[in-house]
Formats: sequence, C-alpha cells, structure tokens
Amino acid sequence: MTMNVDERLALVTRNTEEIVTDEELRALLTEKEEPTAYIGFEPSGMVHLGWVLVAQKIKDLTDAGFKVTIFWADWHAYINDKLGANLDNIRICARYMEDCFIALGIPREKVQFKYASELCSQIEYWEKVIKVAKVTSLSRVKRAMTIMGRSEDEAEVDSSKVLYPILQATDIFCLGEDLAYAGLDQRRAHMLARDAADKLGWKKPVALHTPLLPGLKGGNRMDPVESKMSKSDPNGNITIHDDRDSIMQKMKKAYCPPEKDLEAENPVLMLCKYILFPRNRVLNVDRPEKYGGPVSYGSYEELTEAYFSGALSPFDLKTGVTDGLAKTLEPVAEYFADHPENREALIEVLKGLGKLR
Repeated sequence: MTMNVDERLALVTRNTEEIVTDEELRALLTEKEEPTAYIGFEPSGMVHLGWVLVAQKIKDLTDAGFKVTIFWADWHAYINDKLGANLDNIRICARYMEDCFIALGIPREKVQFKYASELCSQIEYWEKVIKVAKVTSLSRVKRAMTIMGRSEDEAEVDSSKVLYPILQATDIFCLGEDLAYAGLDQRRAHMLARDAADKLGWKKPVALHTPLLPGLKGGNRMDPVESKMSKSDPNGNITIHDDRDSIMQKMKKAYCPPEKDLEAENPVLMLCKYILFPRNRVLNVDRPEKYGGPVSYGSYEELTEAYFSGALSPFDLKTGVTDGLAKTLEPVAEYFADHPENREALIEVLKGLGKLR
C-alpha cells in the first residue's frame, strides 16, 4: 500500500528527539519517492540494546521509502583508537555488526553497507575534505570532538583526532545523502555539515536524531550523552546476546523509582518507550493473582499511567520488561546460532585485547 506524505512523515519522525528541519523533511518526502539516508558507526565492540532502537528507526526509514546506507567508519575508528587501533580488528567487528542488523530485522534488500575505506581511496573525497576544512574553524572542529567521546584537549595529544569531525561531515557529502541519521550525541557533526553545505553551496542534509538510551543506573536529563547506555559498563547495559536470566540479573539492579523523577530518566520505562512498544506494540506483565493477575498495556501512555498511580509495581514492571526483551531478542539468538563465525571472530579479538575473559 502506497503511503502519502503525512503517513511517511509520521513514520520517520516517531520516537525522534529532533529533526533539523521539519520543513526540509516534508519537502524532501514531497519531492522524492525514494530519498537517501545514512547512518555511520565506528566498529568498536559488542552491540547493546541501543542498537534495537536504531534498527527500528532504520526500518521506519526504509518503510517510508528511503534507501539507507549503513556506513562502517573503519578509518574513523582507527583515529579514535578503537580495538587497539588495528584496522583488521575494526573490520572484523564491522562484519559482526552487519550480522547484528540483519538479526534485528533490517531488510537487507533495502539497505547498503559501505566502508569508509571505499571513500578514502578516491581523490574526490580528499578534495571535499579540504573544502570542508577550509570553511570550518578549528575551534568549531574541536567543539565537535564530543561526537567521538573525546574532549577538546585530546587534539593536543593526537592531531589526527581533529580530522574526525571533518571526515564525518565529508562522508555525508560524498555519499550524496538527503538525510543524516544518528543518535543525539552526533548532533554537532551534522550541524557542522549543514553549516559547511551553506558556505560551499552543496546539498544540505536533513538531520534526524533519536534519543540516547540511558544506562540501567539511570539517565541525567541534563546530560543524556554522559549517562547513555555504554558497552564499557557491563552492569549498566544489556547486550543483544543476553539471555533472560542475564537480563533479569541486570534488571534487578536497574534504577526504577515508583514516582516521576524530574532530574533523571527511568531507564526501565525508556526500554518500554523506545524498544518494546515499537517492536511488540504491547507489554505483557505476568504477575500472581494475589497481586492483580496478568495485565497487558497497549501503549506507553497506558503503562505510565498505571505505573505512576501505583497500580503496577517496580518489581512487576521489571518482570514484564525482562520477558519482553527476552522475546524481542529471540531472533538474534537464532540468527547467531546459524551464523556464529563473525561474532566468534570478534570475541577472539576482544580476548586478545584483554576486553573479555
């Protein structure tokens, strides 16, 4: 069934944090039946639940008619010292991450996977790098270094890191993308690219940002980047390979106040909002009859109303979320049972780097 512009727009914008700009996105969907979009990743380790949110948005984009490029930023990861700053390790990780997206339901025929090294071999890419650098101040570049989890001062230690934001902006131009998608932590790179496009007279990408899934210890609304779910905190994240018992053990310790916390996000509720309802459309809570019996919620609003009124306890919410996540991740376990090679190769890399026992 063909969707109209409003239906496509609703699909693209649901559960987003920011669109720059709404007017440009509407115009793009009005003018093009198959616009292009891109999202870039540093291959750097095992994949956590934040990728389920991202996979859902990529599927939203493909369902809305976008041709999506998933971009493996191998040279960027090298600059950022990931996986021992070893390109072979980084590319092993990229192959594993491609498996992760397929396991999470990304339609392979509607996306293309591309490596930064494919662009870096072209002289036209480096011509654009220089042009972007010429219209971007050094102070602007250093401020944008937060996109790689680095402070401005780290450019003094390793000058290659100053290249990173320029490369990320240039990737968008060389791929010719209509829309650049990322988590909110990549906003500065997209704004740098849009500013450079204005100055150079190039096509300016629409920027789409989704929220950052907070770690299980709780998210600070004032600094969502600092408190996002991270693979470097094994107790604060759930990987897409965790089984139900592992999820439950982590969920028991998750921050989940029964009342609204105006200072921080409730990470258990955020899992419902950004993962379980978009994927499953319902949250089932299997609780004993003496505590009210099994109950189902058909929307996030219905769930929060019950939770903040006291009709649903934190324990029961965590149980429902544990069951929901275990169900959501079943296809991942099945996929990797049939295609274990790339994950096993990454595990060997991580063991060699002392990151896994």
